[in-house]
Amino acid sequence: VPNMRPSLPSWSIIPVVMAGIIAIYGLVEAVLIGNSLTPRITLFKSFLQLEAGFSVGLSRLVAGFAIGIVGDTGVWGIAQQPRLFMRMILILIFTEVLGLYNIIVALILSTK
Repeated sequence: VPNMRPSLPSWSIIPVVMAGIIAIYGLVEAVLIGNSLTPRITLFKSFLQLEAGFSVGLSRLVAGFAIGIVGDTGVWGIAQQPRLFMRMILILIFTEVLGLYNIIVALILSTK
């Protein structure tokens, strides 16, 4: 059976790329926290960094689940109805923003 939609494989890679961007946000925060560690760190600063790490990890977990569910359902949907592509992208962008907002919160916490 010939491929009826040759653009479908390129559309299907978008959720994977967005999940990779979520991972990069976590890596950036891990590097920032790791570089700010010193031998004479205060307990307050340690707990702020721990809280920043937990918030980054939990928000990445939630955003990753959302991107996985929306990406899977969206790819199946655009295979049947290509007009759903833009709707899938909008929902993926909103789930990506969860990670972006939280990296701002984590940066504020880890730089106090």
